[in-house]
Amino acid sequence: MPYTIFAQSELEWVPRGDDDPRSVARLSDSMTSSRANIWRYPAGTRGKRHADHAQEEVFVVLEGALTVDLGEPSERHELTRGSVLVVQPGTALQLRNTGGDELVLFIYGAPPVTGQAEFFPDIP
Repeated sequence: MPYTIFAQSELEWVPRGDDDPRSVARLSDSMTSSRANIWRYPAGTRGKRHADHAQEEVFVVLEGALTVDLGEPSERHELTRGSVLVVQPGTALQLRNTGGDELVLFIYGAPPVTGQAEFFPDIP
């Protein structure tokens, strides 16, 4: 089928992994030329600091507020609901939810390459 519809009420939320309270609704399995997923970050949660050397990435805040540390040296930015962040390949970033409400993010990347990220120590 040349299209896929994802109804919000039918999204399948998969735990990210052991000791990681984040969960993800995978959209990428339906895509061929890019990647996209929707992420849930509970209050106080952060992702790993990294730089993706192959993908340009787009982050859209659907619910809550995103705190993101960008670049080297890092600069902290606060993005509210409806905000969009575009990150060029090779840019260090760390996503976090410093608020009291759940953060929901749509994250899109192209090309659909994996395994090209470099990881760095977390920023407190």
